[in-house]
Amino acid sequence: MHIVLDDTAMVAAGQGNVLVSRLIHRAHTEAGWFLYAPACALVEADRTRPGTAEHLAALPGLTVLELDLPASLAVAHDEGWAIPHTEHAARPTPERPDGAVVATTEPERWKDRTVRVLGLGA
Repeated sequence: MHIVLDDTAMVAAGQGNVLVSRLIHRAHTEAGWFLYAPACALVEADRTRPGTAEHLAALPGLTVLELDLPASLAVAHDEGWAIPHTEHAARPTPERPDGAVVATTEPERWKDRTVRVLGLGA
Protein backbone atom coordinates (compact mmCIF):
# COMPACT_ATOMS: atom_id res chain seq x y z
CA MET A 1 0.00 0.00 0.00
CA HIS A 2 1.49 3.31 -1.14
CA ILE A 3 0.01 6.43 0.44
CA VAL A 4 0.92 10.07 -0.21
CA LEU A 5 0.00 12.55 2.51
CA ASP A 6 -1.26 15.89 1.29
CA ASP A 7 -0.66 19.04 3.32
CA THR A 8 -4.00 18.72 5.13
CA ALA A 9 -3.15 15.19 6.29
CA MET A 10 0.25 16.37 7.47
CA VAL A 11 -1.31 19.15 9.54
CA ALA A 12 -3.84 16.67 10.91
CA ALA A 13 -1.00 14.39 12.03
CA GLY A 14 0.14 17.10 14.41
CA GLN A 15 -3.37 17.66 15.65
CA GLY A 16 -3.89 14.10 16.83
CA ASN A 17 -5.94 12.73 13.90
CA VAL A 18 -6.27 9.04 14.74
CA LEU A 19 -6.48 7.91 11.12
CA VAL A 20 -3.25 9.67 10.17
CA SER A 21 -1.59 8.20 13.25
CA ARG A 22 -2.64 4.71 12.15
CA LEU A 23 -1.17 5.27 8.68
CA ILE A 24 2.11 6.42 10.22
CA HIS A 25 2.16 3.41 12.54
CA ARG A 26 1.48 0.95 9.72
CA ALA A 27 4.17 2.45 7.49
CA HIS A 28 6.64 2.06 10.34
CA THR A 29 5.71 -1.46 11.45
CA GLU A 30 4.11 -3.38 8.58
CA ALA A 31 5.80 -4.71 5.47
CA GLY A 32 4.27 -3.45 2.25
CA TRP A 33 3.02 -0.15 3.70
CA PHE A 34 4.74 2.97 2.38
CA LEU A 35 4.03 6.56 3.34
CA TYR A 36 5.26 9.58 1.38
CA ALA A 37 5.43 13.32 2.01
CA PRO A 38 5.99 15.46 -1.09
CA ALA A 39 8.40 18.27 -0.15
CA CYS A 40 6.11 21.03 -1.47
CA ALA A 41 3.17 19.75 0.57
CA LEU A 42 5.45 19.44 3.60
CA VAL A 43 6.41 23.11 3.28
CA GLU A 44 2.75 24.14 2.97
CA ALA A 45 1.83 22.05 6.03
CA ASP A 46 4.64 23.67 8.01
CA ARG A 47 3.38 27.11 7.02
CA THR A 48 -0.05 26.18 8.36
CA ARG A 49 1.28 24.49 11.50
CA PRO A 50 4.89 25.38 12.33
CA GLY A 51 6.99 22.41 13.39
CA THR A 52 5.13 19.94 11.18
CA ALA A 53 8.00 19.51 8.72
CA GLU A 54 10.59 18.66 11.35
CA HIS A 55 8.24 16.28 13.12
CA LEU A 56 7.21 14.35 10.00
CA ALA A 57 10.69 14.29 8.47
CA ALA A 58 11.96 12.57 11.64
CA LEU A 59 9.51 9.67 11.36
CA PRO A 60 11.23 6.45 10.30
CA GLY A 61 8.29 5.15 8.26
CA LEU A 62 7.88 8.26 6.13
CA THR A 63 9.76 9.09 2.92
CA VAL A 64 10.08 12.75 1.92
CA LEU A 65 9.85 13.08 -1.86
CA GLU A 66 12.14 15.72 -3.31
CA LEU A 67 11.18 18.22 -5.96
CA ASP A 68 13.06 16.61 -8.83
CA LEU A 69 12.87 17.66 -12.48
CA PRO A 70 9.70 15.69 -13.40
CA ALA A 71 7.97 16.99 -10.27
CA SER A 72 9.13 20.54 -11.03
CA LEU A 73 7.62 20.32 -14.50
CA ALA A 74 4.34 19.07 -13.03
CA VAL A 75 4.27 21.90 -10.49
CA ALA A 76 5.08 24.49 -13.16
CA HIS A 77 1.84 23.79 -15.01
CA ASP A 78 -0.49 24.34 -12.07
CA GLU A 79 -1.36 26.92 -9.45
CA GLY A 80 0.36 26.48 -6.14
CA TRP A 81 2.90 23.83 -5.30
CA ALA A 82 1.46 21.47 -2.69
CA ILE A 83 -1.41 19.97 -4.67
CA PRO A 84 0.42 19.42 -7.96
CA HIS A 85 3.46 17.91 -6.23
CA THR A 86 1.19 15.57 -4.27
CA GLU A 87 -0.70 14.62 -7.43
CA HIS A 88 2.57 13.98 -9.25
CA ALA A 89 3.77 11.78 -6.37
CA ALA A 90 0.58 9.70 -6.54
CA ARG A 91 0.94 8.90 -10.25
CA PRO A 92 2.22 5.49 -11.32
CA THR A 93 6.00 5.03 -11.45
CA PRO A 94 8.23 2.00 -12.05
CA GLU A 95 8.43 1.59 -8.25
CA ARG A 96 4.66 2.09 -7.84
CA PRO A 97 3.02 0.75 -11.03
CA ASP A 98 -0.47 1.26 -9.59
CA GLY A 99 0.37 4.70 -8.26
CA ALA A 100 -0.47 5.75 -4.74
CA VAL A 101 -3.50 6.90 -2.79
CA VAL A 102 -3.66 10.51 -1.59
CA ALA A 103 -4.58 10.75 2.09
CA THR A 104 -6.38 13.99 2.89
CA THR A 105 -8.75 15.60 5.36
CA GLU A 106 -10.31 17.55 2.47
CA PRO A 107 -11.31 14.99 -0.21
CA GLU A 108 -13.36 17.58 -2.12
CA ARG A 109 -10.21 19.45 -3.15
CA TRP A 110 -9.20 16.36 -5.18
CA LYS A 111 -12.50 15.82 -7.03
CA ASP A 112 -11.24 17.09 -10.40
CA ARG A 113 -7.83 15.42 -10.11
CA THR A 114 -6.82 12.02 -11.44
CA VAL A 115 -5.85 10.41 -8.14
CA ARG A 116 -7.38 7.90 -5.77
CA VAL A 117 -8.29 9.51 -2.45
CA LEU A 118 -8.45 8.29 1.13
CA GLY A 119 -10.56 10.67 3.21
CA LEU A 120 -9.32 10.98 6.77
CA GLY A 121 -12.35 12.69 8.22
CA ALA A 122 -12.19 15.36 10.86
